[in-house]
Amino acid sequence: MLKLTKKADYGLMALKYLAEHPETPALSAKDVADAYGIPAQLLAKILQRLTKTGLLRSHAGMNGGYALARDPRQISAFEVIHAIDGPLFLTSCTKGTKSCDLTPNCTIKEPLARVNETIIGVLKSISIHDLAEEEQAAAKAREGQGPDGHGLVTLTV
Repeated sequence: MLKLTKKADYGLMALKYLAEHPETPALSAKDVADAYGIPAQLLAKILQRLTKTGLLRSHAGMNGGYALARDPRQISAFEVIHAIDGPLFLTSCTKGTKSCDLTPNCTIKEPLARVNETIIGVLKSISIHDLAEEEQAAAKAREGQGPDGHGLVTLTV
């Protein structure tokens, strides 16, 4: 099963939260952790890593915290996942130039490499802004509004 690590999940959630609160100059790790029920110490380490990779800016001091280093439209889900988990590989045989013993007879390496590249392409096409917008649209739908802020109409046939 292909799935993200908890750390990558938490990193994406944190950046989405920061994108949803652009009016706040900086949010603490505790603010974000409390919003999602994430362990604050773990999230603080994740946010520090994202700061080191240049996706976040940290602000020290009494009103310190974290803010996005770039416009959320310019930060991809792939960048966040890569910053936290490193390179994304569907299978170990797509890593590097070293081949395994089965390479001469292998019929799946190239198709799986294409699947891996497709997944990476999709993750690169999803921005943090997209994740935040999707959440806002879902919230409006739960409130009985369409994504444009107008009421939903139910038709019975």
